[in-house]
Amino acid sequence: MESIVAPRRATRRIRLGGLFVGGGAPVTVQSMTNTPTADVEATLRQIRRLEDAGCEIVRVAVVDREAARAITKIRAAIGIPLVADIHFDHRLALAAAEAGADGLRINPGNIGGAARVAKVVDCARAHGLPIRIGVNAGSLDKDLMRRHGGATAEAMVESALRQVAMLESLGFDQIKISLKASDVGRTVKAYRLLAGRTDYPLHLGVTEAGGLLAGTVKSALGIGMLLAEGIGDTLRVSLTRDPVEEVRVGFEILGSLGIRRCGPEIISCPTCGRCEIDLFGLLEKVERALLTCRAPIKVAVMGCVVNGPGEAREADVGVAGGRGLGILFAKGRMLGKVAEQNLVTALLEEVDRWVEQYQANVDRGENGQSTERDLAQKK
Repeated sequence: MESIVAPRRATRRIRLGGLFVGGGAPVTVQSMTNTPTADVEATLRQIRRLEDAGCEIVRVAVVDREAARAITKIRAAIGIPLVADIHFDHRLALAAAEAGADGLRINPGNIGGAARVAKVVDCARAHGLPIRIGVNAGSLDKDLMRRHGGATAEAMVESALRQVAMLESLGFDQIKISLKASDVGRTVKAYRLLAGRTDYPLHLGVTEAGGLLAGTVKSALGIGMLLAEGIGDTLRVSLTRDPVEEVRVGFEILGSLGIRRCGPEIISCPTCGRCEIDLFGLLEKVERALLTCRAPIKVAVMGCVVNGPGEAREADVGVAGGRGLGILFAKGRMLGKVAEQNLVTALLEEVDRWVEQYQANVDRGENGQSTERDLAQKK
């Protein structure tokens, strides 16, 4: 794949649980639960689904003491870093840290003044936790709004730098920063400006991006442009949707840019009048079956005799459909014709064979791409 991605921006490295963020570590994909955090079982069910989808960092809302206490049980039952999202009450940040959170997301400007920020910083330092400064265009300080004539990219950057200075004055530098607006232009401009003024790692996202369609488009554009410029160390795709979809879209963005591949790359026809099989149904079954597959396999599901055979042959595993049947390919070889009703089964059997061989290579240390996440955890 020909790369259009600039070299990664050099940043400091921070530790978040068992992962590193920044400093050359792989760009990580995270999400946030939408269950009441105090409902431990519901939250764990969602986090396990996120883990199955490849989520590498998960954030939970800490809205009260009960939610903070729940972190102890949640953290003990999951395998990825847990970040506590705190607003307004610094005591909840202290409680979340004591309960076992791996990191804190706060807005120092709304946590209650310098003395309370100092308490949060002291607690984070004592527990070895990083702090994400989360700047949102919808909640900037009033003086910044007046000075810049609204929630501009410049106002967002000044807010972030003001809050960084507050933490640095307390001798704290385990910081990552996010600058989020609901529109692509302002978000991209803010990150570009900030990237030239600090070397802290950046968490990317377009906030309140919308539902699956609008949110995916906005996020792919905003996050994708920044990543292509070498900006960004971790990301969240914000969707009004099942958070599992956020993870899927996040990895699709990384994979499309050739930055990371976690899970299958599925290519398929847009369909036209030449299609003579139920390609929609076939693709849906394949996508569902491969939802938790983590191997970087390229799968082609094609329904056309014009480009289908060529695309299927270039994939690791692929099918090219015809009238009531399909041709099955694996590693560039044509394996034979398969009746339409058996295509999904035949395709997935070949995928399983490919994944088994891939995993065997991983176990022998022969596939560097596969071990990227492990290396990130071990550095």
